[in-house]
Amino acid sequence: MARAYLRIYGRVQGVFFRATMKEVADSLGVKGWVRNMPDGSVEAVVEGPREAVEEVIKWAHRGPPLARVKRVVIVWEPYRGEFNEFYIRYDTEPYEPEEIRREVHELG
Repeated sequence: MARAYLRIYGRVQGVFFRATMKEVADSLGVKGWVRNMPDGSVEAVVEGPREAVEEVIKWAHRGPPLARVKRVVIVWEPYRGEFNEFYIRYDTEPYEPEEIRREVHELG
């Protein structure tokens, strides 16, 4: 099992990013959350089987059709198994990932 924190930058708000990420996560059986941030980015925490988490991350690099992803920050965290579903959050309460390893992917 794996857990990853994602921060996605680019044109990622107002393009159905959160709703589509929830559909993708639900179809893969992963749990966690996704939300818009005040700076225009999208933030998410994804937990589940490693392969499924990696599929969500792969999807996040392109997003839904109207999105234009420029950068994805991935912070691998210890698996916690704390979620029962994948949901959309509407708060902006700070979240500090418990970092094991960080990756930054710059995209065209």
